Amino acid sequence: MKLLTTKHGINGELTIPADKSISHRSIMFGAISQGQTIVNNFLKAEDCLSTIAVFRQLGVTITEKNEKIYIDGKGFSGLTAPATRLDAGNSGTTMRLVLGILAGSDFTSEIAGDASLNRRPMERVMKPLREMGAELQGIEHAEFPPLRVSGHTLHEIEYQMPIASAQVKSAILFAALQAKGTTKIIEKEKSRNHTEEMIKQFGGQIDIEGRVITLKGGQTLSGQEVTVPGDISSAAFYLVAASILPNSEVILKQVGINPTRTGIIDVLKQMGATIEQIHEDEKNQAADLIVRSATLNACEIKGEIIPQLIDELPVIALAATQANGTTIIKDAQELKVKETNRIDATAAELTKMGASIEATDDGLIIHGPTPLHGAKVDSHGDHRIGMMLQIAALLTEEPVELENPEAVNISYPAFFQDLAQLIKEEQA
Repeated sequence: MKLLTTKHGINGELTIPADKSISHRSIMFGAISQGQTIVNNFLKAEDCLSTIAVFRQLGVTITEKNEKIYIDGKGFSGLTAPATRLDAGNSGTTMRLVLGILAGSDFTSEIAGDASLNRRPMERVMKPLREMGAELQGIEHAEFPPLRVSGHTLHEIEYQMPIASAQVKSAILFAALQAKGTTKIIEKEKSRNHTEEMIKQFGGQIDIEGRVITLKGGQTLSGQEVTVPGDISSAAFYLVAASILPNSEVILKQVGINPTRTGIIDVLKQMGATIEQIHEDEKNQAADLIVRSATLNACEIKGEIIPQLIDELPVIALAATQANGTTIIKDAQELKVKETNRIDATAAELTKMGASIEATDDGLIIHGPTPLHGAKVDSHGDHRIGMMLQIAALLTEEPVELENPEAVNISYPAFFQDLAQLIKEEQA
């Protein structure tokens, strides 16, 4: 696919697709609650549709009417054994969080994904769930899907997180809701907290003090109405594009600004970006973001902020190729076990386009600013790599050809059309 380019900049307003993390969890919490849950502004991208499909396989009635998703909750005990193997598609969030829900079931089930997901390790989730009493094993390989899950009566654990991972933490919390006793999780670094917030939203009790999370088992949740804000991970591509392209100004409508997700804004501002928040919606943790062209400078990105922007690091690396000085990204080894090895893929693809970038064991070193040129590049089947490369293509005079562009559908099916609209508005 030949990627879009512009000799001007990008300008206009855009409504960002709904938050992927919250969309996944709205289905999960709706399914395990009592009564009906209604979801407004659900993200109908491939990953989130995989979550709907899995819970339908588990006996949950999920329907769509007038752009709303209706979930008839059955509670944990109302889930039923699937007739066939559960299919998580490409969604690591679906698989890892569902493992926590299945851990306390009274049936045995199997779950797998596509070829990419089946290469992603699951031991980090399986280990604490086994400690709680569940039986999980790889059917063909020890820690890789397909997985067989035999649910059991679960008991509480105290678990020191070896890595900062919202997915691992969330799987434990879903299991802990079913377990006997009180489970305690000690985080290494604070990771995104959507699961904790939604436990409260659905009527559960959870205590959070610093990095210590305490949850009592045996709770019953109640169906709610959920409005999903725009996904800051999708907004990130426009935040970077407008920052590095001259003569740009973009307004992104009602983007989620949960403090555990806004690392991308903090880092870009640290680099010199001009980003303004207006029309804040405190209840749904959302705001309009205005971003304008700016001169960026290098910085060091490491430590506790990494979990707040782990999905945005490829496009931050692109921003760094246009910044003055050397940007260093550390403590991001989690990128190696995403849809692809995002450290190596980011370095390899941007190098093809002329960037001065080196992969390290836990991050990247980027020397800037460097002009980028046309090339034939590859998404590696990773939606965030594909979208990052499209933003990079806006900086080139020569054409850029992207292999495997369909990966973008995993989180943002209308990405190319939305970006084209911002280019047209500038040229109009």
